[in-house]
Amino acid sequence: MRRLTLDRTKSILRSMAEVRVVVVGDLMLDRYITGSVERISPEAPVPVVQVEEEACAVGGAANVAANVVALGARCQVVGCVGTDFHGDVLRRELEALGVGLAGVVNTPDRPTTVKTRVLARRQQVVRFDHEDDGELSAEWLGRLVDAVQMAVGECEVLAIEDYNKGVMAPTVIRAALEAAAQAGVPSVVDPKRFHFFEFAGATVFKPNVKELEEALTQPVRHDDPEWMEGVRQRVGCEFLVLTLGERGMAVRGKEQQMSIPTVARSVYDVSGAGDTVTAVIATALAAGAEPLEAAILANHAAAVEVGKAGVAVVTPEEILSTVRSVLAD
Repeated sequence: MRRLTLDRTKSILRSMAEVRVVVVGDLMLDRYITGSVERISPEAPVPVVQVEEEACAVGGAANVAANVVALGARCQVVGCVGTDFHGDVLRRELEALGVGLAGVVNTPDRPTTVKTRVLARRQQVVRFDHEDDGELSAEWLGRLVDAVQMAVGECEVLAIEDYNKGVMAPTVIRAALEAAAQAGVPSVVDPKRFHFFEFAGATVFKPNVKELEEALTQPVRHDDPEWMEGVRQRVGCEFLVLTLGERGMAVRGKEQQMSIPTVARSVYDVSGAGDTVTAVIATALAAGAEPLEAAILANHAAAVEVGKAGVAVVTPEEILSTVRSVLAD
């Protein structure tokens, strides 16, 4: 599959409204404090931000879920939140989006992960992270395993979004991938360095260049089919989807390799683009797309997302518009 037609795109996007997706991973709350800077503090050489607006949004694996529902699919998340104010806010935000929370485990001894960004003149001044990224206790991991097994049995695709915040321990990873294999549904993994090689058996393994270089401790050779096949076999996936930023993607299957050039017309903010790619690939696979088709659609979706300010979601209409404009060129 080297060309995605407009009719095929429409068919896949329509089918997305009929699928159920389970997203497993690190749930986060993103806080944004926006204001203006007119002076430097007399107390220290730092800008004084006059706060004008505060807002919250879902982040991490929760942002993958937000992208899934924006595509029209149903979604349930599996992860943990603290029994604190920010955990309540995160739950409300997800509920407002229509995301199922049956798989969310409350951890009273562990805070909700919160990233607070202070912005002035559309530039980030500083970021504060409140988190505990140690591995969860055996009790909470056991509850997550139970939640994963129940959720995956009721879905058409599994998406794993690992942010190294403790949820994706090896026991949870194994339980999730084994449940997907037993249910006969595809799995899409966005890995991070701590457990990079723990995801053997995934349908799609989607690192970016930096993550892959750090894991392999060598430069990436994405244009070398033999090298890419060696990596695919080492991580144990069916399809390796390597995201290359402004260069697009490189996709490697057992007997095929494809380069997908970027279609972004402008890049405003790359925040959240990886979450969008994970969501689109997973939802497209559940809707009947081939892995290469799913990657092409995700590439179009990423082009839309990076043209927006901050972490954003992408709709089927926006993807279709981008595909149409590229085919018309």
